[in-house]
Amino acid sequence: MAELKVLISRQEIAKRVSELGAQITKDFAGQSIIFVGVLKGAAIFLSDLARQVDLDSTFDFIGVSSYGNRPSPTQELQSGWDSTGEVRLTKDVDQSMKDRNVIVVEDILDTGLTLTVLKKLLLAHQPRTLKIAALLDKPSRRKLPLEGDYVGFKIPDEFVVGYGLDYAEKYRSLADICIVPRE
Repeated sequence: MAELKVLISRQEIAKRVSELGAQITKDFAGQSIIFVGVLKGAAIFLSDLARQVDLDSTFDFIGVSSYGNRPSPTQELQSGWDSTGEVRLTKDVDQSMKDRNVIVVEDILDTGLTLTVLKKLLLAHQPRTLKIAALLDKPSRRKLPLEGDYVGFKIPDEFVVGYGLDYAEKYRSLADICIVPRE
């Protein structure tokens, strides 16, 4: 695999996550919140974000899988991959969301397909509020009109890894967000 190129440094990430935490703390002052991390990619972002929020908070996780014939890793790097838009729930939340402030934490807002399904599913739990926090936003790939409430960085249409994002389950533990060059 070609050399990875840093797109967003660990220092930039830490600064922006701190800013997002301060904004959430301000927006929900005096209230409690539940962070719902979308497995697996959002786990690192959720951990860092939760530590930056000075409120009574808990977290939970939800898992989803998108249907579609995923290309080989090499083909995926060259031309990308789009799911069919069919999203299957692999793990539901473990606690009640009813009348609670819920923030869905996602690594990347891409096509909007997965988060649209998750939003509908979580609204059925009747939360008081439902917000979306996404570390990355790739608006050029959006298929459904969906915006994050707390967004770290808008990025170009590049294949990125690190800070929870993976390439064939590799590179999740990188501290920086890196571009995987298309070969």
